[in-house]
Amino acid sequence: MQFSPIRTIVMFAIIVFGVLFALPSMLPQAARDALPDWLPNETVVLGLDLQGGSHLLLQVNEESIVTERLADLRRDARNILANDNGIGNIITTDPATNSITIELMDASQQATALTALENLQNTVGGQVFSGVGGTNEIAIAPNGDNLVTVTLTPEGIEQRMSSLVAQSIEVVRNRIDELGTTEPSIQRQGTNRLLVQVPGFGDSTRLKNIISQTARLTFHMVYPGMTADQAEAQGLPPGTMILPSQDGSRELLYEDIALGGESLVDAQPAYDQQRSIPVVSFRFDTRGAITFGEITSANVGQRFAIVLDNQVITAPVIQQPITGGSGQISGSFTTASANDLAVLLRGGALPASLDIVEERSVSAGLGADSIRAGVTAGIVGAIAVVAFMVLAYGLFGVFANLAVIINVVLVLGVLSMLGATLTLPGIAGIVLTIGMAVDANVLIFERIREEMAAGRSKIAAIEAGFQRAMATILDANITTLIAAVVLFYLGSGPVQGFAVTLAIGILTTLFTAYLVTLFIVGRWYKWARPKTLRIQLLRIVPDGTKLPFMAIRRIVLALSIAASILSLGWFGIHGLNLGIDFRGGSSMEIQANDGVAEPGNVREALSQLGLGDVQVQGFGEADSLLVRVQTQDGGASAQQVAVEEVRLAVEALDYTMRGTETVGPTVSAELAMTGAIGLGVALLGILVYLWFRFEWQFAVGAIVTTAHDVILTIGLFAFAGLEFNASSIAAILTIVGYSLNDTVVIYDRIREYRMKYKKVALPEIIDIAINSTLPRTILTATTTFLALMALVVFGGEVIRSFTISMAWGVLVGTYSSIFIAAPILIYLGLTTRADQADGGKDVTDAGEPSDSAAG
Repeated sequence: MQFSPIRTIVMFAIIVFGVLFALPSMLPQAARDALPDWLPNETVVLGLDLQGGSHLLLQVNEESIVTERLADLRRDARNILANDNGIGNIITTDPATNSITIELMDASQQATALTALENLQNTVGGQVFSGVGGTNEIAIAPNGDNLVTVTLTPEGIEQRMSSLVAQSIEVVRNRIDELGTTEPSIQRQGTNRLLVQVPGFGDSTRLKNIISQTARLTFHMVYPGMTADQAEAQGLPPGTMILPSQDGSRELLYEDIALGGESLVDAQPAYDQQRSIPVVSFRFDTRGAITFGEITSANVGQRFAIVLDNQVITAPVIQQPITGGSGQISGSFTTASANDLAVLLRGGALPASLDIVEERSVSAGLGADSIRAGVTAGIVGAIAVVAFMVLAYGLFGVFANLAVIINVVLVLGVLSMLGATLTLPGIAGIVLTIGMAVDANVLIFERIREEMAAGRSKIAAIEAGFQRAMATILDANITTLIAAVVLFYLGSGPVQGFAVTLAIGILTTLFTAYLVTLFIVGRWYKWARPKTLRIQLLRIVPDGTKLPFMAIRRIVLALSIAASILSLGWFGIHGLNLGIDFRGGSSMEIQANDGVAEPGNVREALSQLGLGDVQVQGFGEADSLLVRVQTQDGGASAQQVAVEEVRLAVEALDYTMRGTETVGPTVSAELAMTGAIGLGVALLGILVYLWFRFEWQFAVGAIVTTAHDVILTIGLFAFAGLEFNASSIAAILTIVGYSLNDTVVIYDRIREYRMKYKKVALPEIIDIAINSTLPRTILTATTTFLALMALVVFGGEVIRSFTISMAWGVLVGTYSSIFIAAPILIYLGLTTRADQADGGKDVTDAGEPSDSAAG
């Protein structure tokens, strides 16, 4: 009750800093611009689901890297052996073993060939593989008397992919910068993936084309006197290749690159006045201009092919030497495609092909709807919680509400200070924080009531209430924090956003519940000097309840076991309604422009596209539909083609594509594995913590109780057909945290009474503990449930399955903490002295503690 000046200054400093950092996020842009320069101006970054934009997860195509590297090795090996050593050879490529085989004309030259081929060892990612740690990029070995095999090693392939991802980041950044977008996020993920997030860029199709196209521009001489068909029939001449042309034909070209696109210094869209077609003009650097001039001077009358991503764009005849270092590319361009090609060429070629393995795009309109839904849910939930606390605790409820308001402001301030991204599940995390933050205050207030009932003075009861409640608050919140940390490190995207807000909310709750609430109550008591201390205004649970919970434990446990078996059975038979996060494919939200959605018409139109399983169902409002398309057989590129076909088909029916989500089978399998690992790691961490803080029976009991809640929640998903996606994993882990929070509060009281009443049997101690914490249990469950129901009703369709499952989890968690977690301690062998004296049997006639002592 006595706050030192330093403690008071630190508390107010934290609150003031929180308000200052949160202020810009709560003001409109005009008001933010008018703020003084010395004030923080960082705002909470809105996620793509709130402001619209595109999210792409790109993966380096290993097959293309290996194919290209084998082609380079083949060409270089031919040059080394034929030109430098005079050794004739025939080279064949085996993609299955990532190798090339060289057949020597003279077997006696094998040793010479092996020595010469050592020059093929290359530098990858800044590391010279040859001789470093026994790892080489390639393995060169004799194969029989006149054969030599050159094989790419797995280490070499992995290192090359890692190096190419690093190069791709710069190329992608250059391309996006050319589009004029603001604040794009480009991050590396693992050794072979690249995450690109571009807020506010609504044309996801164009963004995908700009980012994923390799745009490797090369110039090759056309092989004279022979067509591609003739070469295929007679056998390819050495050092040649056949490539498709943009006009549908094929061209026979020399493999050697006469000139590469890396010599380009500029490319601009232009218009050819003579032919009246869009073109792309380009300009070489000095070295490229000299080389271009030499090539065109030496090959007048010959055809010169311009190749983009292994497709011949045009192959004109060189009419005269071109010495100015500039030229133009013509083809079947539109004005837009010519502009995009110029952007690609200016940004530079990607060093490797990038496949889109995950895509999430949201229109600005859908993002605005999500913000309105989240804010509405937050306001309704906050009003419900505030009103309930005032009704339940009167003036002390007002104190708790002030602490919760400061709590939310601090959460926003920390998010702004960290530059964290706020997603729609993040808003759900804040709303859940509002509901759960009340729990700490309820624990304190109920403990003060108990201390007063035990005969303590008002000041002593307040101080003891805060002190004794703090250990329980710490235990309960640390278990939830463990789940939040696991979510952050093993989750991705929206799940991480939810984990961040939940973790920050837990920390700010501990700060406000203890320091802020204690300061407010202390200052009020010093100022008002009340004659009586009326903590609670409205009693939801009567005082002195003596409900015999343990008397019905066998019946309740039998019902819980039956419900768990039923849930597992229903899950085993019917499975889960897996979202695309786990089964792969594409999901698109479309909106009827005339305000009336007709799923039958859309389903009929899409069934004619031949895309396999296509589902169309209502989604939220009457004008919205959700379209799901299964994973296509042709890989990532085929999936993107399918999405484009659906977009064109629904636009023809007068629908607008509002959001797209595509997940490849590899990513979906990884998400499933990550979710299972996350749940296991969270439970293991909580088990270790509870074992350390309590006894092993408490830890095992908490895990069994948690498993019961998870099973019943999965049963809800299976029975109700709710979509099970990545956010559902976040919901389950949050349910785990909430259930453990409830369980730990009761366990803490059982541990206290077990130490205090050593001659009372365990079943009776458990009954007393549950009855003494019942007001807190019901109040916390009610406030949290009110906050979550606001999300269910007003939060929008996107997170409905997420919030329904969490509301269900509150009910199940409250039930299990009373009827599962407590009685299971008896069956795990936890005893008191009275139990031991009676041979471990239940003692029901031991002297019951007095009401004041039990309080």
